[in-house]
Amino acid sequence: MEKEISGSRTPNANRLHIALFGRRNSGKSSLVNALTGQDTALVSSIPGTTTDPVMKAMEVHPLGPCLFIDTPGFDDDEGELGGMRVERTLKMMERTDIALLLCEDGGEQEKEWLRILAARDIPVIPVLNKADLHTDVESLAGQIEKEYGLAPVIASAKEGTGIREIFRAILEKLPPDFGTQTITGSLVSEGDVVLLVMPQDIQAPKGRLILPQVQTIRELLDKKCLVMSCIADKLKETLKALAYPPKLIITDSQVFPAVYRQKPAESLLTSFSILFAAYKGDIDFFVEGASAIGRLTEQSRVLIAEACTHAPLTEDIGRVKIPRLLRQRIGENLQIDMVSGSDFPQDLSGYHLIIHCGACMFNRKYVLSRVASARMQGVPMTNYGVTLAYLTGILDKISY
Repeated sequence: MEKEISGSRTPNANRLHIALFGRRNSGKSSLVNALTGQDTALVSSIPGTTTDPVMKAMEVHPLGPCLFIDTPGFDDDEGELGGMRVERTLKMMERTDIALLLCEDGGEQEKEWLRILAARDIPVIPVLNKADLHTDVESLAGQIEKEYGLAPVIASAKEGTGIREIFRAILEKLPPDFGTQTITGSLVSEGDVVLLVMPQDIQAPKGRLILPQVQTIRELLDKKCLVMSCIADKLKETLKALAYPPKLIITDSQVFPAVYRQKPAESLLTSFSILFAAYKGDIDFFVEGASAIGRLTEQSRVLIAEACTHAPLTEDIGRVKIPRLLRQRIGENLQIDMVSGSDFPQDLSGYHLIIHCGACMFNRKYVLSRVASARMQGVPMTNYGVTLAYLTGILDKISY
């Protein structure tokens, strides 16, 4: 179970994920504390004290919102606990944007993990921590650079040295597209009228909005759009109240058919789920994957993956509505498996289709790692909104 220590109000899914990897007792926890300026992680001289990833959210100028992750350690001590510790460290790579690899001596273990990180296209910054314990730190740094082909940042968490250099290295390693992705992309610009059709159901009960709605509204305001909101059964009255049709209508995917029937011809239509499919994942791959629905039979097997881990709700979209629609179309014997949170099978070969939620709780790196796994294993993948648009026959009318 991941332990998370809250920071500012920026959702963790929108933060740059910086994970520290290294052997047990290599100083990862001390370095996290030095980087964050707080006693975020438990520090102990006993190897293996950190058994779960520990997360700390903070703002770093000029990086912006970041999430530092202290991983358990990748040297497998004997026993079941050691294997679980390594497995959790490996799982954390799936959401890592930038890795800090703590090097002690340029050993083979670090070199192997450098290879693993590179194979996953994760930018790596070697860090020679505990510099205060070495008599000839420059010589050791040169040895590490020769072994890894990368010059390490020399640091000492105890003395607080090298911290600024680590942040500078992180800035240089930022993924080229980091921070450029937006929820609404090029669909709207300043001055455009955007109408949001908001659900009022068990997933968005009285008194609250769900996270994708909140984030979309905030972005539209930042773009200086004119934002209107209504519920589905007030769409007709809302459109009448507008002086001219909205440039874009963003709806809850579950009411696609009703909104499509009423929308002005000149208005673009999309959904929160489809916008997040493009924002967090690979929308083209998801649209292509939706065509697999037409090839499903009662002997097929479908995996539905949800980022949230909430208890099942009445008429839940992932657990109830989509399975019901699929079985109505394909047949009652269609096998549908459900996973949530960080649970996601490594072996996807038994599935004929994966349907993922909008993933507002995951960072883009994490979603793309799942996309890569599905693509590598030749399994089609789509998402909730794209699925509902396909099943209602309007996918080709949707903007993204």
